[in-house]
Amino acid sequence: MNPFVSACIAPHGGEIIPELQGALPDRMAVTRKSLMNLGQQMAEAKPDCIVVLTPHGTRINGRFSITDSERLIGSWNENEATFTMEKLVERDLARKINDEALKNGQLSSTINFGTAAGPISCLPLDWGAIVPLRFMPDVPVVVITPARDLSFQKHIEFGKSLRIAVAQYDKKVGLIASCDWAHAHDEKGPYGFDPAAKELDEQAVELIRTNQLEKMADFDADFIEAAKPDGIWQTLILAGAIPPEERLVEFLSYEAPTYFGLICAEISAKRKI
Repeated sequence: MNPFVSACIAPHGGEIIPELQGALPDRMAVTRKSLMNLGQQMAEAKPDCIVVLTPHGTRINGRFSITDSERLIGSWNENEATFTMEKLVERDLARKINDEALKNGQLSSTINFGTAAGPISCLPLDWGAIVPLRFMPDVPVVVITPARDLSFQKHIEFGKSLRIAVAQYDKKVGLIASCDWAHAHDEKGPYGFDPAAKELDEQAVELIRTNQLEKMADFDADFIEAAKPDGIWQTLILAGAIPPEERLVEFLSYEAPTYFGLICAEISAKRKI
């Protein structure tokens, strides 16, 4: 049985946040509307906390990184505006996830900063978490950052440990895989243009639409390097946490209004007939 009350794949382009949209509100309007829908679905599920899988948190080479500070705080700037967010951390769940991963032989660590507890125990909250959380209910979080030097299979296995830990937890938990996709759509963008970007995003859309998330592990390394996505690792953790026989995918939207691709999809539990 799917242990998450609500789950989704959501992007993290800063201009999605209404407060940061600036003078071009239509640029990410499709995605913004989809994220509002995902936020409403999460709110209706009434989670006590939300686990966020982000590529932009504190990275530990060779290990999955799990926040275990008292709180998180961060800001993001776009269009001469700033959006700031502070979140409490669901520390008991963070430790349970880490313990389960270690028990299953996975390389995982909790992280903290400053002091063991109290107001100084505070880690940065990255934009990969800030953007989707802007649309979600205000509850404590656990932020997990993948380790890209570990294999895709290890990300799926870590997702299985995440699943077990959440299933044994006594509170309602939501899950967000924060994913932007290929970053090489525009020659004027920071990563330039590569035709692999369009191809990878099309394949990612099809795999999400058809509930074949695990097949992203088959993407060739050179193809990934050319297209420059940052969503594969988080998606594979989600795939391990919610196996295909238990998940129903509702694909909401795809767009690439700048140099990177944006996908929104709801992942819900299959209903028994």
